[in-house]
Amino acid sequence: MMRQLSSFLLLLALLHLCNKTSSQSSPSGASDFTSVLKKSGKFTTFIGLLKSTQMDEPINSQLQKSTGQGFTVFAPTDTAFSDLKTGTLNSFTDEQKIKLAQFHILPSYLAVSQFQTVSNPVRTEAGDDAVGFPLNVVSNGTQVNITTGLVNTTVDSTVYSDGQLAVYEIPDVLLSQGVLGTGAPAPAPLPPKAKKASPPTSLAPSKSTTASVDSSGAVDLNRYASIVASIVAAVLAASSL
Repeated sequence: MMRQLSSFLLLLALLHLCNKTSSQSSPSGASDFTSVLKKSGKFTTFIGLLKSTQMDEPINSQLQKSTGQGFTVFAPTDTAFSDLKTGTLNSFTDEQKIKLAQFHILPSYLAVSQFQTVSNPVRTEAGDDAVGFPLNVVSNGTQVNITTGLVNTTVDSTVYSDGQLAVYEIPDVLLSQGVLGTGAPAPAPLPPKAKKASPPTSLAPSKSTTASVDSSGAVDLNRYASIVASIVAAVLAASSL
């Protein structure tokens, strides 16, 4: 009887242990990564950005399936957003907000130790455009530095990490040329067009030419006057007869 009771108690203990292990390994804790951010209480603006751009939905869906390479999220604090120039976030178009949210998310899980060997620039959900979205992450073992070409910041702390999802707190919003929509520099202005050269002086009438014309005109007038005088004299002579 005692042996049967001992076996029963051992079975109950094993069942309890299995249930406890199952609950710890369940992805339910990370099935909604915005809940992870809410627990900290520092990321209200970032959560609003994720929800308004619907970037939280595909990530949560992927986490619930427990497939794929996971995700790494660099989460700017509310203070980071408040440090931006007033009206910056509100001035962004919907497309810019999507790119901003995507630029803070890596399509793979990276533990802190992996930042020492990761290949830069790191690919983000915004794409692998190294010009518009260059994200470089460097670690010396004690500090993780992040650069985008426009922003230099660090990882302040690990908010959450479970092998599938890693969330790191950063004190600055990651901006880049691709997020801001900064295009290529304007081309240099074209050189001014050369002015048309004035006609050579040889084409302009010279004074001597003008004088010759005037003198020829004077000769013609004198000739006509003599002819008219001859006609008048002939008429007068005829009338006297």
